Amino acid sequence: MTDPYLDLPLTADTQDLYTVRTAIRQALRAQLPRFQGTFLDIGSGLQPYRGLITSAPSRVERYIGMDLAGNAVNTYHKVHPELEWDGVRIPLDDRSVDSAMATEVLEHCPDPGAVLREAFRVLRPGSPLFITVPFLWPLHDVPYDEYRYTPFALRRLLEGAGFTDITVRPLGGWDASLAQLLGLWALRRPMPTWKRRIVKRLTLPLVRHLLRHDHVPDPMSAPMITGLMALAHTPRA
Repeated sequence: MTDPYLDLPLTADTQDLYTVRTAIRQALRAQLPRFQGTFLDIGSGLQPYRGLITSAPSRVERYIGMDLAGNAVNTYHKVHPELEWDGVRIPLDDRSVDSAMATEVLEHCPDPGAVLREAFRVLRPGSPLFITVPFLWPLHDVPYDEYRYTPFALRRLLEGAGFTDITVRPLGGWDASLAQLLGLWALRRPMPTWKRRIVKRLTLPLVRHLLRHDHVPDPMSAPMITGLMALAHTPRA
């Protein structure tokens, strides 16, 4: 059975979300063998990745979804997290978690360094933290949209929180960036309904072509990127 969130098909009506969702899904699936034990999903929202994280090749035994309590941003979620937090302090004991992630969360944190330090605190030695952040994306959840990160800034934040063995990688390059912008423009730019019907059908073939030919670049070459994934670890004891 396909998941409508994880396995979103590329159509005229999904081209605004397809690029980012597909990239995050692929990046997350590649890390599943690293996840085990108690898993903390920081800013879990609708918990779209819960099924993926709790299935092989992941070895997660307990999933903890954590999200804000009583925040207007979350009133539409209709998914109750296992754990509520204030956006900074994680209400768990030191070294009580074996794996964690924060997908599309850090851009909403006024003090991302504090959040990463908390993640470091609750993770056991040698544990992984998986992160994704947008780079090329509209303002969203206004006024709770705080930052866009370069690869270098994200690495410095992780190092500053104490993490080691850090990998930071773009989720998409020039062609994916243009595909994402075209999809967003076709679906979200204000325009008459009749015009949108035409525009989104014109952009779809180009979006398909661009995504087929995208190359994920070396971040040191100063490219255009769609977003970032990072994998970092707490030092081994």
